[in-house]
Amino acid sequence: MPDFVKDNHLFHNPVEFVMSKIGGTYKMPILWRLKDKKWRFGELQKSLSHASDRMLSKALKELVDDGFVTKEVFPEVPPKVEYTITERGLKSIAIIDALRVYGFDLMQEFGINQK
Repeated sequence: MPDFVKDNHLFHNPVEFVMSKIGGTYKMPILWRLKDKKWRFGELQKSLSHASDRMLSKALKELVDDGFVTKEVFPEVPPKVEYTITERGLKSIAIIDALRVYGFDLMQEFGINQK
């Protein structure tokens, strides 16, 4: 496949492109959590306690901007925000699941115990 450019970034293959959209430390865990229900920011914060507020906000913004997640802001005080997975996001769940299964298998091969 020939190289291609999207948003002034050169990609060499489609895997590189998809990883730019759902890769990283927090995007796949966010999508995995949203697959079953809506989550509020605070709930995601507690669930992903190793993520700083800034990094979680950045990952959510990118997922929203790329159409994997929707953000609904309710006009109340304090503001209530809910995140929901989109159809595009749901398509990624099979890939994330395959990576999780492979990850667990690989951890076992390397003698790493789950917490």
